Amino acid sequence: MGEVLVGTASWTDATLIKSGRFYPPQAKTAEARLQYYAAQFPLVEIDSTYYALPNQRTAQLWVERTPADFAFNAKAFRLFTGHPAQASALPADLRRALPPTDKSNFYLRDLSEEIRGELWRRFRLGLEPLRQSGKLGVVLLQFAPWFVFGRESFEHIVHCAEMLEGFRLAVEFRNKSWFGDKTREKTIAFERDHGLVHVVVDEPQGFASSIPQVWEVTCPDLAILRLHGRNREMWTRKGLATSAERFNYLYSTAELQALASNAQDLARRARRVHVLFNNCHEDKAQRNAAQFRQIVGDLIRR
Repeated sequence: MGEVLVGTASWTDATLIKSGRFYPPQAKTAEARLQYYAAQFPLVEIDSTYYALPNQRTAQLWVERTPADFAFNAKAFRLFTGHPAQASALPADLRRALPPTDKSNFYLRDLSEEIRGELWRRFRLGLEPLRQSGKLGVVLLQFAPWFVFGRESFEHIVHCAEMLEGFRLAVEFRNKSWFGDKTREKTIAFERDHGLVHVVVDEPQGFASSIPQVWEVTCPDLAILRLHGRNREMWTRKGLATSAERFNYLYSTAELQALASNAQDLARRARRVHVLFNNCHEDKAQRNAAQFRQIVGDLIRR
């Protein structure tokens, strides 16, 4: 039976801190919050690396403030996974190198080869303290909803793997085309052939961006389960005040028990399983993560 590590996607979410229900009153600094979080859970996902390139000094502080066996998963920078960005997401020197444009957003394809290469280099460099310390689990490639099954998409994933050689990569798709009747086996085979960790997702169903639960292990070292909640009403709603509203969902005990049984099956096929709750609205992710860990522990002891 493989080891099951449970944590949450982010430990600094604004609604979590504002709720006042997870961190003790004395945990008022970034250092104190991470240390407290790491005393409760063995795993966390870094969300900030999606919005901006990681900072090497900050990553070194994360290493120093967590136990030796603590694990971080890092989301890939948004431009790498087909999402748009504004110039403010880039370091100042790279912003100055951008070509003149009247567009508010741009994509990776809009940048010169030189700037694209520099973004990859700096992303790797920023995560190097985590990798060197052995605390970096995976870099998560969470692709945009419009990133569809096809030759160009496969080629881009291979390119990402080449740019991040030496890092373990996990892939989460957000378009149903990847797991249709005619594409599911090809998608899983591709992940397996390229040593990519398949991400099992739990999320609202019935949308073009909805991915079914596909309980496959494509890398014997690691399997990942990410839980986004089941808030159908908010999943695709436009104009939300914060992204946290999309994840405003608390899993019931019955739902967690069913998911834990499947996670245990993953642990029979992989040496380690990462379970990450991304229902990051107030303290819901932390509450569910703690309950889920207890349920998994009870299953193992039976």
